[in-house]
Amino acid sequence: MKITDLLKRDTMILELDSDSKPEIIDELVSKLDEAGRLNDKEEFKQAIQAREDQSTTGIGEGVAIPHAKTAAVKEPAIAFARSQNGADYESLDGQPTHLFFMIAASEGANQEHLETLSSLSSLLMDASFREKLLEAESKDKIIQLINDKESEGDEEEEAEEETTSEDHEEAYVVAVTACPTGIAHTYMAADKLKETAKEMGIKIKIETNGSSGVKNALTSEDIEKATGVIVAADIEVETDRFKGKPTLTVPVAKGIHEPKNLIEKAAKGDAPIYEGGGNAADGEEGEDGSFVGGGEKKGFYKHLMNGVSNMLPFVVGGGILIALSFFWGIEATDPESPEYNQFAAWLSTIGGGKAFFLLVPVLAGFIAQSIAGRPGLAPGMVGGLIAIQETGGIEGAGNGSGFLGGLIAGFLAGYVVLLIQKALTVLPETLDGLKPVLFYPVFGLLITGLIMILINPPLVSIYAGLQNWLDGLGNLNIVLGLLLGGMMAVDMGGPVNKAAYTFGLAMIDANNYAPIAAIMAGGMVPPLGLALATTFFKSKFTKQERETGKTAYAMGASFITEGAIPFAAADPARVITSSVIGSAITGALVMLFGITLRAPHGGIFVFPFVNSNVDAFSGGIMAPLFYSIAIIAGSVVTAVLVGLLKKDAKTA
Repeated sequence: MKITDLLKRDTMILELDSDSKPEIIDELVSKLDEAGRLNDKEEFKQAIQAREDQSTTGIGEGVAIPHAKTAAVKEPAIAFARSQNGADYESLDGQPTHLFFMIAASEGANQEHLETLSSLSSLLMDASFREKLLEAESKDKIIQLINDKESEGDEEEEAEEETTSEDHEEAYVVAVTACPTGIAHTYMAADKLKETAKEMGIKIKIETNGSSGVKNALTSEDIEKATGVIVAADIEVETDRFKGKPTLTVPVAKGIHEPKNLIEKAAKGDAPIYEGGGNAADGEEGEDGSFVGGGEKKGFYKHLMNGVSNMLPFVVGGGILIALSFFWGIEATDPESPEYNQFAAWLSTIGGGKAFFLLVPVLAGFIAQSIAGRPGLAPGMVGGLIAIQETGGIEGAGNGSGFLGGLIAGFLAGYVVLLIQKALTVLPETLDGLKPVLFYPVFGLLITGLIMILINPPLVSIYAGLQNWLDGLGNLNIVLGLLLGGMMAVDMGGPVNKAAYTFGLAMIDANNYAPIAAIMAGGMVPPLGLALATTFFKSKFTKQERETGKTAYAMGASFITEGAIPFAAADPARVITSSVIGSAITGALVMLFGITLRAPHGGIFVFPFVNSNVDAFSGGIMAPLFYSIAIIAGSVVTAVLVGLLKKDAKTA
């Protein structure tokens, strides 16, 4: 069966009307539906979107291959469309997409259909072929180009011989490729790896785990003689067979976009030794948050992001519940206040008292798990708990060492457990069953806990000293606003942030309502600034980060600075620097405008209570207006700095 048996004139669009991803999907789905290829248009669209939610099918090089296998497809088909100007399809390389192939595979599609659909992705690896498709003046010309290319590919496959250069005559690489649907990316990665290995003169054998089953399966002999293994997969594949071999585990997109780097490392055996049990030794973070083997400096980022991604539901869910509690009043959670509301108090307890309480332990626990596997989870969580609770009796340090202490605890626990695992290799094999259930948790908790108990009080004392210094400040001026605003962004709800906030509360007790206004505004800037950045600098962020940015708008507006933590943890130097500058500018402007505020929390919900001790800004809507201007100014500065400083998501 040929590709053009599935791609017909009535499923082609020579020039798309749409220029955004959702609209493009709608237009292509509609084309298939109009051509009678679908049983249920909406169900098929949902299946396409579900695949996009896993990772974008905008593979780069100007190509997107949205695809789905579902009962909503009446008969297997391909829809083709192109955009001469290019459209934003959230491509992995951040570049505009020009060629679109939507693959519709029926749930009962036979093997011949699946293989034909899969072969399309292989053809699109050729840059000259893509250029010809873009320049074709008619639908008939496109069909001719595809037929010619398919015939050419068959001839090349028959004539293909395995060759090696003298430089790599001893190297032999084996690889496995797989993607969730097993139609497009699986074969594109395989073809790109094969093509690149041929150019480099390195022998390679690639097993594909596609919809039509496992093809070109690796034998025990293949694995035994391999100098290195590449697993380019977005789904679980059988990996225990690679135990003891240098193994790179990466998202399937890496196989498409970075084949040379992967093959070079595998050919040299420059990869972590796979130890079995689904737990590779070290790795880096892929664009979609998947595990990427190979160690190097990006291992730190991978471990960090594992903590952040698992912490994120607590940040988002808890933060929104806290914000909702303010609908009943700023003091609605205080039983002593006339505004008290039981339901608001429950929301605050769930969101702030419980979900936010777990932020640091969860962050630390999953950082440690990323480093040392499952045995690292318990020591990491306990280390994070110690970070926020063990203050060494230092007064006014109820938040411990907070977010920064949690980072230290996570990495400490992870590497402590790795050392324990290495140290216990001397034990006889008969005790292997006791290691994960007894030795690892006992020694991991003991060593991590003792170290954190010893180092946390000195960390807390630094923050306590900062609090005392703030309390000793006399004159309230623009410089103080600059300082307080900047402090709110240093650790996103951690001890430095809380030191500034506590100072603001003390000033309220002293009937001075200016500092808390600067503090609240400064605390709103980081999440709002990052939200703006994800909107206007999309290429700098992963898809998950862009989705988090939408939530950050609500959290920033509600004065929940923790909404910026996922971004700060992923790229601390750039994000924190940008946020501190933006928040400091906002704090200074608030002081310049003489803004005052009696409410200690609430974000936009307390704007009606904002006033000013400067005549020009007092009365009516003037004070809330200028307060808003100060916050917007700082948020824009933060967003612009992040956009300028951050690298594109693919290379960050």
